[in-house]
Amino acid sequence: MASTTTTDDETDGVDESTGGDEIASDGVDGSTEADDVDDETETESALETARRQLQQAAALVDVDQHIVDRLKYPKAVHEVTVPVERDDGSVDLFTGYRAQHDSVRGPFKGGLRYHPDVTRDECVGLGMWMTWKCAVMDIPFGGAKGGVAVDPKSLSDDETERLTRRFAGELRDVIGPNTDIPAPDMGTTPQTMAWLMDAYSMQEGETTPGVVTGKPPVVGGSEGRDGAPGRSVALVTREAVEYYGKDLAETTVAIQGFGSVGANAARLLDEWGASVVAVSDVNGAIYDQSGLDTHAVQSHGEQPEAVMGHDAPATLSNEELLELDVDVLVPAAVGNVLTVENADDVAADLIVEGANGPTTSGAGEVFAERDIPVIPDILANAGGVTVSYFEWLQDINRRKWSLERVHEELDAEMLSAWHRVREEHEARDVTWRDAAYVVALSRVAEAHATRGLWP
Repeated sequence: MASTTTTDDETDGVDESTGGDEIASDGVDGSTEADDVDDETETESALETARRQLQQAAALVDVDQHIVDRLKYPKAVHEVTVPVERDDGSVDLFTGYRAQHDSVRGPFKGGLRYHPDVTRDECVGLGMWMTWKCAVMDIPFGGAKGGVAVDPKSLSDDETERLTRRFAGELRDVIGPNTDIPAPDMGTTPQTMAWLMDAYSMQEGETTPGVVTGKPPVVGGSEGRDGAPGRSVALVTREAVEYYGKDLAETTVAIQGFGSVGANAARLLDEWGASVVAVSDVNGAIYDQSGLDTHAVQSHGEQPEAVMGHDAPATLSNEELLELDVDVLVPAAVGNVLTVENADDVAADLIVEGANGPTTSGAGEVFAERDIPVIPDILANAGGVTVSYFEWLQDINRRKWSLERVHEELDAEMLSAWHRVREEHEARDVTWRDAAYVVALSRVAEAHATRGLWP
């Protein structure tokens, strides 16, 4: 086994990869880079963004600077070489990573992705975001992220299984139900998690379903897991609309991305009375100013790239959808779609981030100047990791929850997190993103201060 481990004592360079989080990117399989290469804030990597957001939040909270400095770096990054036998008998080598950012509040938690652009620094940055997401939800997990630098579309099902099982073997010593709990992410699926769980269990000599989340229910997965990020986006949208004094039944919504997150959010909002006037996939958007029947439009998971085949009064580009004059805009596809180049053209009154990192730094500043509220991803799409926590509880207790209980528990957790962030937003008169980071950093820093520093 070829393996190297770097610790948080080492500094590192940065790359230009960005990405999502636990199944939060939707309807498009890929990561994006910012378009404006002349604007430094528009091209920063996930790691640079995460560190900048940490420092910005630290300026609002009375936190020991030593703790802030510690949180700029991961506790450990594990890099492994993963040899895979191809179907033709040849062997290819791939590089895999597991970045473990912080575990002061509980086991590391975060997705595993298969994508050509997976890098060490991307995993570190996304692992930091997972720390904040778990903390803002008050879930007793820390943050991690990992993956393999491979194009999953180039692998057969058998090759994907061999890759996953070998990767599980390489990570065996650093993951576990009480240590580090992976989940699906870009390019991985519930089946991927089932293979990883089985490989780990075979090595341990006992079935250990709690080593991963996001599994199929038949092998310990939770009901409601796939739809959880979309459900949380819908819940937060409903609360935000009410907060700003508007009736949901009189609210128009445009959603970019119609995969698991976007479709579930759209259908719930539709059921609750909102008028979803536009949805899109990678090929473009459909638009009906009187409201779409969202249940009649096939999601990316039901039929890939089916949105444009649905009969609708008008079609738009994804870029045009972002500039529609609607009450709520939900970017739920990929990152960096709202930039300084289009922020002035956004006509929505409220933005709720369904994807991870859809709003660049520069765009965020423009929206703040224009008084357009942006509800951040670490709150809005946190339903995924929250139900992952529920799945982990079910696994370690060998008790299965009904879908009704999952929904009831998720709704309660999301509303509690919303109210806590709202308190900081109002008390400090800061953006919703800053308020969410204040909540998260305060909890993580307090845990560090309470536990202390090992001599």
